[in-house]
Amino acid sequence: MKEELSVLIQAQYPLIYLVTSEEERSEQAIATIAHSKPQRRVYVWTVTHGIVEYGQPRNVTQHNTVSPQTAIEWVIRQKEPGIFIFKDLHPFIDNAEVTRWLRDAIAGFKDTQKTIILMSPLQTVPIELEKEVVVLDFPLPTMGELNEVLTQKLDETRARRISTETREKLLKAALGLTRDEAEKVYRKAHVTAGKLTESEVEVVLSEKKQLIRRNGILEYVEEDETIDSVGGLEELKHWLRQRSNAFTERAREYGLPQPKGMLILGVPGCGKSLIAKTTSRLWGLPLIRLDMGRVYDGSMVGRSEANLRNALKTAESISPAILFIDEIDKAFAGSAGSADSDGGTSSRIFGSFLTWMQEKTSPVFVMATANRVERLPSEFLRKGRFDEIFFVDLPNPQERREIFQIHLSKRRRDIERFDLDQLVNICDGFSGAEIEQALIAAMYEAFAQDREFTQLDIIAAIKATLPLSKTMSEQVTALRDWARQRARPAAASVAEYQRMEF
Repeated sequence: MKEELSVLIQAQYPLIYLVTSEEERSEQAIATIAHSKPQRRVYVWTVTHGIVEYGQPRNVTQHNTVSPQTAIEWVIRQKEPGIFIFKDLHPFIDNAEVTRWLRDAIAGFKDTQKTIILMSPLQTVPIELEKEVVVLDFPLPTMGELNEVLTQKLDETRARRISTETREKLLKAALGLTRDEAEKVYRKAHVTAGKLTESEVEVVLSEKKQLIRRNGILEYVEEDETIDSVGGLEELKHWLRQRSNAFTERAREYGLPQPKGMLILGVPGCGKSLIAKTTSRLWGLPLIRLDMGRVYDGSMVGRSEANLRNALKTAESISPAILFIDEIDKAFAGSAGSADSDGGTSSRIFGSFLTWMQEKTSPVFVMATANRVERLPSEFLRKGRFDEIFFVDLPNPQERREIFQIHLSKRRRDIERFDLDQLVNICDGFSGAEIEQALIAAMYEAFAQDREFTQLDIIAAIKATLPLSKTMSEQVTALRDWARQRARPAAASVAEYQRMEF
C-alpha cells in the first residue's frame, strides 16, 4: 500500500483519502515519500492547531487556518509543491462550503505537484467527490515492523535475549494490533512478569480480545470444553483433526491451500454450535462470533453495510482465526425479497458477505451452522463456497451412549450404577441437548427430595419429554431428505455406509 501511495503522489493525484487510526505511523510514511524526487514539503492540518509544517512542535497554533475552509484556501494559494494532510476532516466534509473548496483545490492542482491527503479512521466521501478521490486503507504493521517494536522494548528494559521460537510466538500474537497497541501490550507483558517470555503470549492475546470487544459486533468466545466433550460425530471430528495444522507454514510449503470454511446443517440440539466452539481449542485459534443482529442498523443508509465491512476487517486483522456465525439461516433468510421489506439492505449485506468469502486471502476460517436449509439462498450452498457441508443427524444408539457417558461423568464418578443400554433404548429420537436436559430434570427431582438421583429418575424425565423429532417430524424428515444427497454425514457409521453403497 505504501508503494501505491507513493505512485499516486508522484502521479499528481490531487485528493487521496487514507483510512487509518495510526496517525503518527502514517505521517512518517508520507514524510518518507515526500523526501523522494521531486521533494515536497509536508503540512498537517487539525481543527485544534490549523496548518502546521510537519516536524514543528505540536503546540504551535495557526489561528488563521483553524477552520477547514480557510485551511483549504491557504493550500490553494501555495505555489511550491507540497503534501497537505488533513486530519479528521470527516465531520466537516458534508458541509457544502468545504466540499466546494475541495473541488476548487482539485481543479487548481493540475501540474502543481500538490496533493491533499484526508486522514481519518472513518471513511466519509460525499457524492460530489466520488469521481475525484482515491481511497486507500493504511495497512496494519507487518511482522518486520512488530519485530522492531519488540526489539526496542527488549533494549529499553535491558531484558535478556529471548529464543527465536519465543520471539515468533510474541510477534504472531501481536499481529493485527497497531504499532501503539503492540508497544503498550509488550510493556504490559513485561510489567506483569518482569520479563518477556513465551508465557506472556496470553497477555498479548488479551489485547486482541479488547480489540474485538471495542468493535461491538464481534464477540470473543472462550470455550473450556474440548472436542472430546462432543458425543459421536466421528466423521466430522476426523475432518477437523486432519486440518488442525492447516494454517501453519509447513502446510503452505507442502502446497496446501488455506481452508475457507465449513457449513454444519442439522437438527437443533445435536451439537452443531458446540463442535464449532471446541474446534477453536483443537486448532489453537481464537474463536470470534459474528452477531448478524448487531450488523443491521437502520439509523442511516449504508450503516449496516459499513458495520459488516468493519467486522470482517477486524476479523482479518487478528487472523488466523475462526469466524463463527450461529444459525446463519436466520441471518440471511430474507435476503431474496429484502427490497420489499428493508430497501434491499439484507440483499446487499448478503452479497457483500458472499464476495468476501469468495475473494478473501486472509486465514479466516468461516464456521457457520444452520437448522433450516430451505431458508438459505442457493448461492450460499454452491460448491467452492465452503470446503465442506456436514449434516448432523439425531444421534444413533452408539452416539447416545457416548452422550450419556459424557454428561453422567461430568456430574458423578460412579456411573457404573446406571444401565446405559436401557437409557439408550428409551430415548430413541432424542437430540443431545434433550438427553442432557432430561438428565438435569432427573437431578432436580432428586435434589428436591434430598436424595441421590437414580436410573428411574432419568427414565421418568425421558418419558415426560416430547422430543423435537416428534413435534417437528415433517421438518426433520425434509432436512434429512435434502442432506442425504447434498451433504456429508457427520456420523462415522452413516459415512461408512454411504461409502460402501457407492
